[in-house]
Amino acid sequence: MLKAEKERAIKILSLLKKEYPEAEIALEFVNPFQLLIATILSAQCTDARVNIVTKALFKKYKSPKDFINASDEELKKDIFSTGFYRQKAKSIKACCKELVSIFDGNVPSDFESLIKLPGVGRKTASVVAGNGFGIPAIAVDTHVKRLSNLLGFIKSEDPEKIEARLKELLPEKDWIISGHLLMSHGRKICIARKPKCKKCVLGDLCPSFDADTESIKVKK
Repeated sequence: MLKAEKERAIKILSLLKKEYPEAEIALEFVNPFQLLIATILSAQCTDARVNIVTKALFKKYKSPKDFINASDEELKKDIFSTGFYRQKAKSIKACCKELVSIFDGNVPSDFESLIKLPGVGRKTASVVAGNGFGIPAIAVDTHVKRLSNLLGFIKSEDPEKIEARLKELLPEKDWIISGHLLMSHGRKICIARKPKCKKCVLGDLCPSFDADTESIKVKK
């Protein structure tokens, strides 16, 4: 049974690779530290908005010490448009203080150290590990969670369980790209409120596909 499920998952991934050959992280960054800050800011915010904010932010704050030395009010103002700016400013400052005190101002490359940083959960740690350091990881965002259920990989809303299931089904070499592919498909075709089933290349492999309508039927 698991072998068949793995084969189907790999077929799905193969089709998505052909559909989105340029799939990659949408956040803009030049080093792991910028990616860490951008990912913290991306919570409950679009990547496009974060990129607008970080374009100016990273010119002003170039290191963890720059964020630490900024006044709380100044930092809140600089990240205001990303939403939840009070908590994000608090998380960024706490995270930067730990980077300086424990890691000499550098972002740790191992997952366990990343996830222990203030304001960093499994998703953020996975994004930084995978895209900042090339360490195999799967970041589960809303698109990955929704599509994993619709495609029949799992029946769960728990991001950690979804992450574990995807790692069980997919080859380790594809862990990083799998998240980008599912996100791309979720944004372009398998849209939450109005999915475009008739345009979906996964129709033959998706248990939620309904050829007679423009919508999906989620099987219980």
